[in-house]
Amino acid sequence: MTLYGKALESRLPDSLLRDHFAEEVVRKIDYDFSRLKVDDNLGVGLAIRAKTLDVRVEDFLARNPDAIVLHLGCGLDTRIFRVDPPQGVDWFDVDYPEVIELRRKLYPLRDHYHLVASSVTEPGWLAEVPRNRPAIVVAEGLTPYLPAEEGPRLLARLVSHLASGELMFDAYSRFGLKLLRLNPTIKATGAEVHWAIDDPHELELAVPKLRFVEDISAYKPEHAARMGWSAKLFIRLWRHIPALRKVGRLLRYRF
Repeated sequence: MTLYGKALESRLPDSLLRDHFAEEVVRKIDYDFSRLKVDDNLGVGLAIRAKTLDVRVEDFLARNPDAIVLHLGCGLDTRIFRVDPPQGVDWFDVDYPEVIELRRKLYPLRDHYHLVASSVTEPGWLAEVPRNRPAIVVAEGLTPYLPAEEGPRLLARLVSHLASGELMFDAYSRFGLKLLRLNPTIKATGAEVHWAIDDPHELELAVPKLRFVEDISAYKPEHAARMGWSAKLFIRLWRHIPALRKVGRLLRYRF
């Protein structure tokens, strides 16, 4: 779903993401993407979210050129190619073995790029990751699908293993999860959502090493202008109604 949405947005003449790897891979995979019901609005929305996270990763790497990037639940996302990290960075893409096997077939390898074939909730994979360097952890489109009890455990393992760094992910409130379950695209995938975060400070209590930094606004007016009228209306309401802003948001923490 996210791969196809980013490919659709990258076909637009004013594309924000310009994710040509995504478009090439969509052409290579023998799959009927139309069954996912991904439209241009969703494609633009996914591209905005991805670009917002890309920029934060690039900023962190500019300040920490010897850093580690952990991309959790990477799927077929091409963030490493969009960001194109400097040579001193070690990048880890983590996902199920069948996903990593597919990535090996579709994407080129590069120096300091590590593919980790494991569920993110299995503790053993972290042994492959160095402990003594600053790290940025990105989980895009992952946290709502984690079992509610597993999410805080995963974050606690990460911040206990890593020396210091930042953590960024998209989170949904309980109301947001209800909306996701009604979304026809989510229904088409058969995915289930479980973990809701109503208050970002909840995680500071569950994982004491975390410090909440910001609730990142992904939808800027110039980005929303590229969407259809229904999406523009939702974003306008989202910007002015606090309860709607909690439905889905990007959260950033330090540790």
